[in-house]
Amino acid sequence: MRPNILIAFLSFITLTNCSIGNNDDIPEQIITTYWHLTNVSGGVAGVDNDFDLNDIVWHFNNTTNKLTINNTNTDDTIEDGFDSGIYNFSVTTVGSDEFLVIDSNEFGKVVATQTQLTIDQNMTTSGTGADGFIYTFTRVTIVEDAE
Repeated sequence: MRPNILIAFLSFITLTNCSIGNNDDIPEQIITTYWHLTNVSGGVAGVDNDFDLNDIVWHFNNTTNKLTINNTNTDDTIEDGFDSGIYNFSVTTVGSDEFLVIDSNEFGKVVATQTQLTIDQNMTTSGTGADGFIYTFTRVTIVEDAE
């Protein structure tokens, strides 16, 4: 009889046991993704412009459908997309392709991976072209504690 009580006691402890640590002390985290423009290529002139990681940063807020751009490039002769500001955006899906629309203007086909975002202006919902730019972004993720 004694082994049955011991087994019952151990089963009760095992099934009702919580972790030793207190998860209440772990702060909630906010994860924010920023897309840093690293290259613009193409166009009629065949440009190929590289940018430093923090020169031009795009942040998509999917809750408000707002795109915030911080563009510190001061050379107006270099293609770099949009000036600093807040823009409305949406995504149009045609088949398996997605196209970015900024302030009601189609900007190009979007292809995103875990680390890179490419927007190809040569691919649109109305067909293909040859004079558009290809914008290449690198993903930077910031993790902050919520307060």
